[in-house]
Amino acid sequence: MTARHRLELALPGASIGAGAGAMAGGLTLLAGQPTGVAGLSALALAVPLALFGGMYGMLLGRGVFRPGAFGPVGLYWMAAFPMSRLAQELLTGQGPADGVPAFLAYQAMVALGFAIGFVWLHERLMPRWLIRRATANPPAAALLETYVRHARR
Repeated sequence: MTARHRLELALPGASIGAGAGAMAGGLTLLAGQPTGVAGLSALALAVPLALFGGMYGMLLGRGVFRPGAFGPVGLYWMAAFPMSRLAQELLTGQGPADGVPAFLAYQAMVALGFAIGFVWLHERLMPRWLIRRATANPPAAALLETYVRHARR
């Protein structure tokens, strides 16, 4: 698998993560924060969520995760989402008010909701992306076949 093939598998998940992080900036604006703070908040969350979302796509391509299986993905995001939120808090200079352990525990609970939305959106975007990339990307073709087998069952 070449670097380009891996990046193509990562693109849908990275896009979802980046979009979710960008929405955080919008929510920060709605909370009355200045535009600069909202932009920093969006970027500080979008980058780690994009990285973890992209890594999910690559792991899916390697067979670590199966299409449509939520349990392992929920556990993945229970680790990845709190780390992303902690990075956001530290980069924006706020830091967790109640301490790191309590913050991470709360974010792990919130992560399951994020995971549901991520998986739902990823399962809608990834097959369409794979159809477009399957002819030039053998790992994408193999993953597309996995999705087809899953849909037939």
